Amino acid sequence: MPTRPHQILELLQEKQQEFKRFDQATLQGLQRYRQSLSQFSQLAHHCPEAVVESLAAAPQGIIPSHLVWKNREESLNWVRQRLEGVATFAVDGSQIYPSKDISIPVALVQVGWFENRHEPGGNYEKDVRLDLLTPEDLRDLSGGLADRKVNLRRFQMEVQRLVDYVEEHGGDRRCLVFLDGSLVATFAEAFDPETQQVYTRALVTLLQASETHQVPVVAYVDTSYARDLTQLLHHSFSLPDLPTLHDAQLLSPQMQWGDRSPLLRCQRDILSQHYGSQGDRVGFLYLKVHDGAPARLELPLWIAEAGRLEEVLDWVRGEVIIGSGYPYAIETADQVAVLQASDRQLFYRILQDWAEQADLRLRLSRKMVSKARRRS
Repeated sequence: MPTRPHQILELLQEKQQEFKRFDQATLQGLQRYRQSLSQFSQLAHHCPEAVVESLAAAPQGIIPSHLVWKNREESLNWVRQRLEGVATFAVDGSQIYPSKDISIPVALVQVGWFENRHEPGGNYEKDVRLDLLTPEDLRDLSGGLADRKVNLRRFQMEVQRLVDYVEEHGGDRRCLVFLDGSLVATFAEAFDPETQQVYTRALVTLLQASETHQVPVVAYVDTSYARDLTQLLHHSFSLPDLPTLHDAQLLSPQMQWGDRSPLLRCQRDILSQHYGSQGDRVGFLYLKVHDGAPARLELPLWIAEAGRLEEVLDWVRGEVIIGSGYPYAIETADQVAVLQASDRQLFYRILQDWAEQADLRLRLSRKMVSKARRRS
């Protein structure tokens, strides 16, 4: 039975006051937090362990970029000056999960990468790497647990490809590696300790490789709900705790394109508990790169210590300009990696033919056979 719009409207009207109270409380709290930004430089006194760079150049918690162009051609000229000869590299992944329509548990993981060397001749590389999860890999797992195992394998492959690239380009001052996601594995806290350890170990390996080989790695989160900065302000200035207020929402109104927040040290518990020597070596900032809320960037602190922060951030800005609001390298890696419906059908067809030759009792459901017939 279809939803009845008038019932939804009646419920909204009935609970209107609850929504108003929430909105007013949120607005009042947000105003107090934004007022606290006028005291931003005092964070160096309240939380000196979190401050990585001077806050003197950050009125209202924002470091302006002063980047303004008359048209896109001017912005692209700026990009060419910054990025020519700089190799940018990103990895993404895709997967085919185990299906109840196949009698043998099996999954496919594909990671794809894109390196753009930003050379006049348009030199670049695109490629993929595959892995298969067998019944042994998926033993005693089904449903969400099996899918989690596949996601974990994909993550390991993505990060390992980034590590390989960093090691291959050790000492190269003209390359930048993007991680699509976070360097701080807070997302893994919902998993069992063994799974958490796999995620954090992979990221620690990437951080160590970046610092050892002096190859910049930037983790890019386009839509962030992180609250590191708001928590710092909450504790430093005795502000009310607002669980719905996130950093990007707080900073966004004060920022113009290209502006950023100061680099601060990330101090989450998972870092001190699971990252070992890298536990205090991850920084974060927010960068305004489109009309929406600023993106969150996480990066190893050695980049700032080596005096390369502004150079690396200009490379990120350039990638975003090329990608019209999103880093071009990450966007392209996603296109390389994605498995389409046609890839899925091809995988199942190859799997079925191989199983017959190997004399394995592979059964496909009638539903899957019917779909294959209709699409062939």
